[in-house]
Amino acid sequence: MRPTVGRLLLICALSWAVEAQRFVRFISTDGQEYTGDAILPPHTTDASKSTSAKVIQGDILGEFTITDQVKPIKKLLSPLPNERVRTVRCVGFNYAAHDDEAGQPIPGWPILFYKPFTALNTPSDPIPVTAGYQTQGNFTSTMDYETELVVVIKKEAFNISDDEALDHVLGYSVGHDVSHRGWQIDRGGEPEPQFSMGKGADGWAPWGPAIVSTNVISDPQTLNIWTKVNGETKQNDTTANMIFGVKHLVSFFSMGITLLPGDVIFTGTPSGVNLGKADPVWLVNGDVVEVGLENVGTCTNTITYVN
Repeated sequence: MRPTVGRLLLICALSWAVEAQRFVRFISTDGQEYTGDAILPPHTTDASKSTSAKVIQGDILGEFTITDQVKPIKKLLSPLPNERVRTVRCVGFNYAAHDDEAGQPIPGWPILFYKPFTALNTPSDPIPVTAGYQTQGNFTSTMDYETELVVVIKKEAFNISDDEALDHVLGYSVGHDVSHRGWQIDRGGEPEPQFSMGKGADGWAPWGPAIVSTNVISDPQTLNIWTKVNGETKQNDTTANMIFGVKHLVSFFSMGITLLPGDVIFTGTPSGVNLGKADPVWLVNGDVVEVGLENVGTCTNTITYVN
């Protein structure tokens, strides 16, 4: 039987609905935790503005089904539980303008460092700054912001090529690589900076608000990316300006080191950070930092001093 125009439109609509995946993890009004496909409000692609989601059954890193059950979103969590993320790989100096402002040469290959998974944070919870990172005597707290596109791996990758790389990617989020320049550089030792103590504290990697599927974002190198501090724009760039694009980063990081489902890659920050500025305005207690990525959304977290 020849399908009618109406039937064809229905098939196309159902196909689009199945593929329009913005994976979110959230607490609903019944107090239960769910994974879902965020339902976007009109006129926005920011998943943090979603107030409801279609419940997903199964494992988004494996087999899953998007159901017709809709649950209200009370609070968005990080898209994956911390324990599902085996490694948090990060890229340093991956935008030429950022390298220039920091006085760094353009790298010949990606610069890799790691954060512990305890650094991962939700899209809205406070960023805790413990006493050792606060101003003490003549040691000034030099907290800085870095907005980054985050890649989420869906299947194991080992020694894969650039052309194979995106087949191993579930989707993309936005992340905040919270940084303390004093511990990264001033107390980092010579001759090179020491990234771990300057970037790896608990809660220093907010990410989300969703994992937007590669069905929605087919090309991750065309996205606007930004940071706002207390409402003022500090970074505003495009992922087209990455020195090493997503395909190459995934391939490069699989060289002899297995990428596993749930691993995430923070892909580097554009220019506009405080590092290298003649008159830096470091983040302090109470500052509200928003990092955003086009077609993904925003994470908004407050710098919070704790004992």
